Amino acid sequence: MLYQVYETQRTLMEPFVDFAQAAAKLYSSSSSPIAQNPFVQRMAAGYELIYRLGKDYERPVFGIQSIVNGEVEIAVHERIEIDKPFCELRRFKRFTDDSATLDHLKDQPAVLIVAPLSGHYATLLRDTVKTMLKDHKVYITDWKNARLVPLSEGTFHLDDYVNYVQEFIRHLQGKYGNCHVISVCQPTVPVFAAISLMASRGETTPLSMTMMGGPIDARKSPTAVNNLAMTKPYSWFENNVIYRVPSNFAGAGRRVYPGFLQHTGFVAMNPSNHAKSHFDFFKDLVKGDDASAEMHRKFYDEYNAVLDMDAEYYLETIDVVFQKYKLVNGTWDVKSLSGELERVIPGDIKTTRVMTVEGELDDISGSGQTEAALDMCTGVPTGHKRHFEAKGAGHYGIFSGRRWREQVYPAVKAFILEASKSVNKPAAAAKPVVKASAKTVAKTAVKTAVKTAVKRAPAKAARSK
Repeated sequence: MLYQVYETQRTLMEPFVDFAQAAAKLYSSSSSPIAQNPFVQRMAAGYELIYRLGKDYERPVFGIQSIVNGEVEIAVHERIEIDKPFCELRRFKRFTDDSATLDHLKDQPAVLIVAPLSGHYATLLRDTVKTMLKDHKVYITDWKNARLVPLSEGTFHLDDYVNYVQEFIRHLQGKYGNCHVISVCQPTVPVFAAISLMASRGETTPLSMTMMGGPIDARKSPTAVNNLAMTKPYSWFENNVIYRVPSNFAGAGRRVYPGFLQHTGFVAMNPSNHAKSHFDFFKDLVKGDDASAEMHRKFYDEYNAVLDMDAEYYLETIDVVFQKYKLVNGTWDVKSLSGELERVIPGDIKTTRVMTVEGELDDISGSGQTEAALDMCTGVPTGHKRHFEAKGAGHYGIFSGRRWREQVYPAVKAFILEASKSVNKPAAAAKPVVKASAKTVAKTAVKTAVKTAVKRAPAKAARSK
């Protein structure tokens, strides 16, 4: 019922919001004879503030049309590579007429950026994408607003998220031989699971996996966000934050965690900061500081644009990540596309290099939560594991803004380049495998089968219950 009440209120407010927008334009127009009057300027600023506080924020666009590499401007074309019911895999393809630059671009590594499905759209990582496009072939997961997905597409589970990530990784591997994966915040957990499962099956895993500011082990340095998920019982979330999509949307009837509730939670974390920001915006408009006013608009166009999440996915994330800690406890079973339950075993990852990134002042994913992944990757050589802490950076600073560009990105770029170069080195172990006798090969196969059976025993036991 709350969702319907919210939509009704928004619909009733729409004429007043439109009026405020029109009045703001009228009073601030340079052609208006009264526009220079200080009182009129205040009226125009007030009306624009009312408009921005009451308007409906739609999904922003990435808007990356070109990048500059050295002295060469490179055109960027955004397109959908794979269209799934709940997600689009977007590619940012680069074009140039400069032959030397084109040859250089062809040799650059392919990177899959897995964006968070936690309330905001993937465009929140616009700066991440734009920065990485200078040195990489970039793809990103663009999650869809669940209220726009028809019920006929079924529900979306955390297991589906894991399977989506694996499909996208295989797609890039099919095109480029292999790829690198970067996960930001929430997806660190399902991405870690996806690559662990691929390793357990003996599939080729990505060359590198970079996890940034995510709740791998939410028990460490819990934040206000963690505490809410950890202290409230599972039933509380199901009874208090899950609602059905109203009839005026394509996904009518779908159970979701509404974006407007998520947004309310974001604002409630720092209400005084947001109030000050809006008042500063009003003063900037009165002063005629267009640059500062435009920065405010751009930030809140992104911050206020939120999406609904399918209820099953949201509730399972609460259960798996924040209440039962199934990943770190080694008790997480994921259902594959074939319907088989598979145990997530990070220790099976052997050939993927692992990097964790944390912000010194992160108030969403606390210190040590992401770094915990390194200890779980017992099969990865110590020299292939790395941790980076961005000094002075909060949560958003590790993937957007000056600290991302000046501190974090150079470290991530070097890590990916190092992993890419390691592929071109000749494998010394290749010769003995070719010369091995049939008897040796048979013994190895038996040992591998026994090892796999032992690892899968917990999953089979869970299915039999």
